[in-house]
Amino acid sequence: MANRLSVIATRTGDDGTTALGNGTRVDKHAPRVQAMGDVDELNSVIGLWRTEPLPEAIDTLLGQIQNDLFNVGAELCLPDYTAVQPAHISQLDQALKEFNASLPPLKEFILPGGTRATALAHLARTVCRRAERSVVALSHNETVSEQVRQYLNRLSDLCFVLARVLNTKEEMWRNPGNGH
Repeated sequence: MANRLSVIATRTGDDGTTALGNGTRVDKHAPRVQAMGDVDELNSVIGLWRTEPLPEAIDTLLGQIQNDLFNVGAELCLPDYTAVQPAHISQLDQALKEFNASLPPLKEFILPGGTRATALAHLARTVCRRAERSVVALSHNETVSEQVRQYLNRLSDLCFVLARVLNTKEEMWRNPGNGH
């Protein structure tokens, strides 16, 4: 593979624009660039999450997800390019099924927190939801594949389930309507 980035500071973005993968220059505040940035931030948060001691199966899964998020970013960076396949979504569905199987049913909302790894899982979940909102907003004016939207939706669910798996003691929301 050839070097993709030989010069990092090109100065071409000094005017407030950036290049998409096809060479088209767009404003840095364009909805497509916002979505790309939110997906990039999500990948970085997952990378931070992975610095915590995690069960091997979860760390391996998160490593695969980080690679998949580069595919999501590629689709956003290259309009009309397809990288996210239904199989990617199926893998998330399978992981959701496996990890959720051992969890008790929820009777109330969970406060984000617990262990550091759990808190980072919740952070990843919320950043993923933001990335999903950015992609959905983009899709109102530009073409975005259904698989990208589905992938981010499933991933946020998976982050929630993994937060529950990693937590040692879930603290529930004290709902005043329940007399708490």
